[in-house]
Amino acid sequence: MLKNSDVIAQMRQLIQLIAKHNHAYYVMDQPSISDNEYDQLFHQLKALEQQYPELLQPDTPTNKVGGQPLSKFQTVTHVVPMLSLGNVFNQEELFAFARRIEERLPNQQVEYDVELKLDGLAISLWYENGVLIRGVTRGDGETGEDISQNVKTIRNLPKYLSHNPVEIPQLLEVRGEVLMPKLGFERLNAANEAKGEKTFANPRNAAAGSLRQLDPNIAASRPLAFYAYGIAQCEPHHGLASMHESLHWLTQLGFEIAERQFLCSSIQEVQQRYEQIQQERPNLSVEIDGMVIKVDDLKQQQQLGFLSREPRWATAYKFPAEIARTTVENIDWQVGRTGTLTPVARLQPVLVGGVTVSNVTLHNIGEIHRLDVRVGDQVSVYRSGDVIPKVERVWPEFRSADAQIVQLPENCPVCSSPVVMPEGEALARCSGGLYCAAQRIEAIRHFVSRKALDIEGLGDRWVESLLHLDLLKDVADIYHLHEHRDTLLGIEKMGEKSVQNLIDAIENSKKTTLARFIYALGIRGVGETTARMLANTFQTLEALKLADIEALKKTPDVGDITAEWILDFFLAPHNLEVLDRLLAAGIHWDAPTAPTRQPLNGESWVVTGTLSTMGRDDATQRLQALGARVSGSVSSKTKCVVAGEKAGSKLDKAEKLDIPVMNEQEFLEFLAQYEN
Repeated sequence: MLKNSDVIAQMRQLIQLIAKHNHAYYVMDQPSISDNEYDQLFHQLKALEQQYPELLQPDTPTNKVGGQPLSKFQTVTHVVPMLSLGNVFNQEELFAFARRIEERLPNQQVEYDVELKLDGLAISLWYENGVLIRGVTRGDGETGEDISQNVKTIRNLPKYLSHNPVEIPQLLEVRGEVLMPKLGFERLNAANEAKGEKTFANPRNAAAGSLRQLDPNIAASRPLAFYAYGIAQCEPHHGLASMHESLHWLTQLGFEIAERQFLCSSIQEVQQRYEQIQQERPNLSVEIDGMVIKVDDLKQQQQLGFLSREPRWATAYKFPAEIARTTVENIDWQVGRTGTLTPVARLQPVLVGGVTVSNVTLHNIGEIHRLDVRVGDQVSVYRSGDVIPKVERVWPEFRSADAQIVQLPENCPVCSSPVVMPEGEALARCSGGLYCAAQRIEAIRHFVSRKALDIEGLGDRWVESLLHLDLLKDVADIYHLHEHRDTLLGIEKMGEKSVQNLIDAIENSKKTTLARFIYALGIRGVGETTARMLANTFQTLEALKLADIEALKKTPDVGDITAEWILDFFLAPHNLEVLDRLLAAGIHWDAPTAPTRQPLNGESWVVTGTLSTMGRDDATQRLQALGARVSGSVSSKTKCVVAGEKAGSKLDKAEKLDIPVMNEQEFLEFLAQYEN
């Protein structure tokens, strides 16, 4: 049982937070949290007040709407207050809303007017004898801001009411929503971006910002639209009996209403329409965040009356939250197939966008530090459509005093190898590439590839079967598979010939080159060219293993970060164990020969297009044999471009940079002078 002082402290904290976000939303039109997050705060406070009514705070926002209007506009008192709406979030709550209606209207047939809940800015329009006199924002519900000059620039809003076929009332106050349709919003942002100007985060912010411009010419340049949703006053009375009829009466006066509206004879039909609109939502012309459900009969509305801040006869049926608040229960580190360490937050399960979310990736240690997220923190989780959930924000206001800052682990949680993250890199990695179980499949796939040890036949299907049989813990185990011939023969669709072909391919792969072997190790940043440069520079594997950072950096094609990756790889004890087992299994290469200066040593070449007498891989290997570095892109440092048929943009760039270009015949003649 909470102490009264603790309950009051929680109430005060929530009241202050809600006041802060009310000001941002209603007054500044710069909401700092989503509607769903605001609803969660509001309902959290309301639940406390219902549980402890004797502790109700005098300034609670559950009894009023919004904040104070800005002083730059003249304030106007609403004759009829602009109240807010209550919310329901699921079918059970919707049916409970209907039961409360039925209890207050016993033995009466109730129909429901169902409208789109537009995500815009609520305003009130005054017409006298059919002429628009004034436009006022909701403000705090009691007083709003006079934005008449800007309202008059909205293109679909009638400045003079149509008098045919209905009679114009002497006084008419219409309530509705100003927003920016999706297409107009996209065009506005595209135009602003082209001019180098600020773009808007969403259509609501764009609409609200437009209405609050002191210069009406700016508002006039924005694609705003007004959609009516109700009548606050009408003199003489319009004589209509229902909400549904009154909205269509407004269309005869020249107003637009939302593109979907339904009259439902039961609350079950309301649920069906809700599900229908949820499916149609992406195709609507405007942004919505739910449906508005109203008792259709206006006399029944009067019978039901109002609560302190909302009508009893209407509610907003919100769509499943795309943002929800929950608690981080733990942060684990997962190791990917390439050794990348990814932090994953384990959450108290929460419904987001119709899906229960219990895990969310935090991407990397930099993102953890940016968010300043800690175990025990409350966080807002965002999910839209099929997008993977992510943490949108952390709530430090609710953080406990003993919350610990999350640190990058020093050792891999899978294999205990050192974790490395070179300076300037965002991703941390396990250094045990050959040994780490999490990297096993990727390490094996790379090791047996054509440009590495080239073990033909050891494809993914074989690898998966061997892993399932626990015959491959690391790449060195490949060279012990011949010891398990009987087990291999028991694998489905692997007959005597297939098994023998695999064993022969493994045996043949033992004779290789130092460059291929270095490449096969899968050291991050070490591709074919870099592996060849390392082999040429150090001549032996032992010399490479013992090289310090400075020696590595002097190797052509090895930069600062790659040098660190190579050093870290050979410092990891588990990697050295696997290397020893590979060499013990019989992998070997010819003894090094004294290095000679090659004719194209250090030059950067590019091969592009289709070569009819050789493949691009063959051309690349022949250039590399002459000492060239073959790049995939053209730059000012490119020595020459070999261009085959359909060479494309690389040829165009070479010509712009005035870089020499050889066609296929010229390239063959060039090679002949060195290869014969």
